[in-house]
Amino acid sequence: MFEEFVQQYITTSRLKTAYYRAGQKNKKKLMLVHGNLSSSVFFLPLLPVLSQYFDVVIPDLRCFGNTQALPIDATRGFRDWSDDLVEFTDALGWDSFSLLGWSLGGGVAMRYTIDHSDRIEKLILLAPCPPFGFGGTRDEDGGPIYPLGLGTGAGCVNKALMFTTAMKGTATLKQIMRNFYFSPNFQLHPEIEDLLIEGISSVHFGEGMYPGDFYYTMNWPHVLPGETGVLNAMSPKWANQSPLLDVLHKPDILWIRGIEDEIVSDHSMIEFGHLGSKGLVPGWPGSAQYPPQPMVTQTRYFLNEYRKNGGNYQEVLLPGGHGCHLEAEGQFVFALTSFLF
Repeated sequence: MFEEFVQQYITTSRLKTAYYRAGQKNKKKLMLVHGNLSSSVFFLPLLPVLSQYFDVVIPDLRCFGNTQALPIDATRGFRDWSDDLVEFTDALGWDSFSLLGWSLGGGVAMRYTIDHSDRIEKLILLAPCPPFGFGGTRDEDGGPIYPLGLGTGAGCVNKALMFTTAMKGTATLKQIMRNFYFSPNFQLHPEIEDLLIEGISSVHFGEGMYPGDFYYTMNWPHVLPGETGVLNAMSPKWANQSPLLDVLHKPDILWIRGIEDEIVSDHSMIEFGHLGSKGLVPGWPGSAQYPPQPMVTQTRYFLNEYRKNGGNYQEVLLPGGHGCHLEAEGQFVFALTSFLF
């Protein structure tokens, strides 16, 4: 279905990156960065349309897709990924472009902007990882639950999902994707669904990669993040995007989210506070000790602070879930092009 788009490779001093590129090089430059348990193929269905407007590049992040499998130093938060992209964009010759990050990729995009805001024309956050880290925080301003990082990182991974992904259990992965990535009534074209399952299955397991190391603790839910691996890099112990509020050059931000998102929401189905409150994880100590993380509320608070500090943002709601860019493709493309032109 997408045979016209051929994956290419660029090798830098950091790693060998696989990527797709489409469009004409004299058009506006746009980079799309995928999320967790996915790869560049989650944007491939959009390329026929987006390539009419932009010079589009979609890389596979370290630990995903066909990019070289190398470990993540989680103590740097999202920086291993963003530093990879800095050298990658240097190799492309891109010194000014718009950057879109989806989910985990939203955290990568924010980190890139923190370190190199002068390069970013406009920033698009698509259902982004919360700015204070995924899990383990409370209230709109992201106050931490102690000990820092409790209930976040690699120890939270669903063991059955990890086994199914490693064994490439297609039927089970399809059901998981339907339940969590998209809204209940949405149906993908079978060929696109198979393509996306390949993207999910492309995650690289191994030491320092997916999911990472972790520690046990007496405090519910009994896990703390380690120092390596994909999931630990998103923990509030290591990842906090607050420096974005103080960058000198503040690119305009477009925040897009699906109204039925079950992953990044104020009632996330993969966050211990919410799962405990619903009785899905035994032993929940109550909302005083471990409340559900209000992810959307935190992102809105954060972006309002960005606005108070001189930046601008707009929020767009789309029909659909975490993958609303595929569920509401026309509305997504309209919102994106309206923002960038």
